[in-house]
Amino acid sequence: MTERKRILTGDRPTGKLHLGHYVGSHRHRLALQDKYECFFLIADLHMLTTKPDKEDILAIADNARAIVLDHLAIGIDPHKVTFCLQSAIHETYELQLLISGLITVERLQQLPTIKDMAQAAHFEQIPYNLLGYPVLQAADILLPRAHLVPVGKDNESHVELTRQIARRFNNAYGEVFPIPEAYVVGGTLVGTDGQAKMSKSLDNAIFLSDDTATVRRRVMGMFTDPNRIRADIPGRVEGNPVFIYHDFFNPNKEEVEDLKARYRAGKVGDVEVKEKLFIALENFLAPIRERRAYYESQTGLVDELIYEGTQRARQEAQATILEVKKAMGFTGVWNKISRAAERRRKKAEKAAASTA
Repeated sequence: MTERKRILTGDRPTGKLHLGHYVGSHRHRLALQDKYECFFLIADLHMLTTKPDKEDILAIADNARAIVLDHLAIGIDPHKVTFCLQSAIHETYELQLLISGLITVERLQQLPTIKDMAQAAHFEQIPYNLLGYPVLQAADILLPRAHLVPVGKDNESHVELTRQIARRFNNAYGEVFPIPEAYVVGGTLVGTDGQAKMSKSLDNAIFLSDDTATVRRRVMGMFTDPNRIRADIPGRVEGNPVFIYHDFFNPNKEEVEDLKARYRAGKVGDVEVKEKLFIALENFLAPIRERRAYYESQTGLVDELIYEGTQRARQEAQATILEVKKAMGFTGVWNKISRAAERRRKKAEKAAASTA
């Protein structure tokens, strides 16, 4: 039987998941869980790049639980995947240091995502941990010896950096790491305001955990065509957030095409289009709410999943870091010193015994 390939992906524990997360990444995880051995990382160390305040750190536990619960609610099978907490995998810190000499500052500065993250966080200068973010990410990927890394197109360069580090390590010290490949997943969802990607901080998100009243309020307040001030004025469908959401979440494609045709012709109002979107989203979210309620009723289950998953991830990480140290020669260094120290101790004990 062929061994399944291993996947590493994850989320920063900064809050609950929303529809943008689902479209961009998490819907793909539903299919991946049946085809691959999946490690889902709760990447709390990565959170420190932009949210280092103590209050943010103290919120990690609750946010981690919320993220795992969101996974279970959308249909992720807890028996098929491994949830793990990054900061509790101590080998992550070791491997990041051991591989940091295999990449240059100039190479890291070439990554456009680093500049984008610094700009989004309003940093005047790039902090060391943000510049080293991709090296920490490489450690995350290499510790479980992942074969595939699901990423959006904009983060494909990070996986390429990991591939470069893995190749350099293998060439310098011996074959330890498989060379991971990017598993590019597509899909982005504009926020309800039509101005940017869906984001909690921009208050333009519909969360997977939102109740019916909140979903209705968000949908009915959505941005549409600003030039359409009456229902009898032909409207623009392309780039219209309401229709973008219809395309993703309304399975009745005949209804969607009818709404688009009437919207372009000025024969349907925004209210009707939004009402039908609200119904589609409610149909999508109803089973998610049902599964969420079931798992919420299992007191302590989410904590157990994180704990046991992290223990398993640590076992994998410990095996990897041992191989890394052996390949680099560090275990030989310590063995030589410890054996010499032990011989000296025994010799001293023997000498003391003979003079007693």
